[in-house]
Amino acid sequence: MAIVYLSLGSNSGDRIGYVQQATSLLSALEGVNVIRTSAFYETEPWNMNSEIWFVNAVVEVKTTLSPQQLLHECQRIENQLGRKRCENTKEYSDRTIDIDILFYNKDIINEENLTIPHKYLHLRAFTLVPLLELIPNFEHPVLHKTISELHNDLENPEMVFLYGTRVEI
Repeated sequence: MAIVYLSLGSNSGDRIGYVQQATSLLSALEGVNVIRTSAFYETEPWNMNSEIWFVNAVVEVKTTLSPQQLLHECQRIENQLGRKRCENTKEYSDRTIDIDILFYNKDIINEENLTIPHKYLHLRAFTLVPLLELIPNFEHPVLHKTISELHNDLENPEMVFLYGTRVEI
């Protein structure tokens, strides 16, 4: 079984509800066992033009699914929850749910449709802050720094609030 960390985020509609629904749908998958989740964080949009803040969390799962199978299931859940993708642009847009695979064990995967560890996780407070809660001493298999060290390296972190409370980052 692989230990996997998934980032879940929503900035459209019932943001908390979508993150909760995605977690429930993940836990209902055959071969996926949700172990624990971080707190929910409200975060300003990262690298996109939107006034609507996100609700983000990280989920730790054990799975027998391969990385590609897991990606397929995450995208299926996104579609089920109304995620619309703009195929003709690389720009980020508002979404009901976004599920990213951050880590799959300590595997390094570089495929056309999948990069693990996630290529931007070390730049995003909205992934690092929830990961700090779950695995502060986990070492990034490519950058060879712990989550705590990556968090300390952030130059201009976006604002992150524990849902309803400011978190020092």
